[in-house]
Amino acid sequence: SDDGKLSFNEFRAYFADGVLGEEELHELFLTIDTQNTDNLDTEELCDYFSRHLGEYENVLCVLKHLNITILKAMENPHQDYLEASNLEQFVTRFLLKEALNQLQSLQSSLECAMETTEEQTRQERKDPTQLEVLSVQWPGKRLARSLQRNNSLSSSNPYSSTGWTEEDSQWVIQINRLQKLTDRLEKKDLKLEPLEEEILEENARSHIMIVQHQMSVIEEKVEEFCPTLMQYVESASTQGGCLHVSIQKLPSNFHFIVYEFWENSNAWNSHLQMNYSKVFQRSNKDFLETPE
Repeated sequence: SDDGKLSFNEFRAYFADGVLGEEELHELFLTIDTQNTDNLDTEELCDYFSRHLGEYENVLCVLKHLNITILKAMENPHQDYLEASNLEQFVTRFLLKEALNQLQSLQSSLECAMETTEEQTRQERKDPTQLEVLSVQWPGKRLARSLQRNNSLSSSNPYSSTGWTEEDSQWVIQINRLQKLTDRLEKKDLKLEPLEEEILEENARSHIMIVQHQMSVIEEKVEEFCPTLMQYVESASTQGGCLHVSIQKLPSNFHFIVYEFWENSNAWNSHLQMNYSKVFQRSNKDFLETPE
């Protein structure tokens, strides 16, 4: 809520990784909260993670230096580019593209490492029902994680009754890919690239339903709206046909985008008939500047 500290709900929304359970996250929260205030400040977070950096201290230092170097190289590039010769402009374009390729290569390696460690952790844990599918995301606060990894716990998630199966894992992989795609579509200067053709397994379910809500909230109603939105997200995530929910809060502070991933249209239509869904839609008439 931009008050300079994290409540447990805010901590859980960002730090949950789909592996730690609700009790484990709360225990971690209490461990970091050395001042016993039920809120975490920046100093407490820095103290905790500083003790566990290890080799990643060097990695983060290099990334900080890289960030400064790139920003320095980007200072006033537009005017220099316009005044350069055709050959110099070509070299600039090549170097920019090559730098981007190198960064994307590093990102791919990190994502591969993350996926490998997460998969190994899931296989080692004895209680797979604690895995999560709800993701609550806040722009500008992702740091080193992509949105697909910010999972928020729900003790009655759709997988609680059946356990974590290989099919469920495949769903999560597809959801993460869709999340990355929606992130790309929201960026400016988008360059669409052809996707590699994939061979789907026989009888595989190849379609799911994605629902997007765009909501501009009345400024005076934001504080009332946020708990209502969170209640809606938590209720939707417990439905059997709900695969994933993601919230994006835009910099304007009054605009929210919610992405919902459902197994099929029947699951979505059933969700619309639920009481919590109707209550949320009715309350939006009071909270939103214009109808959704």
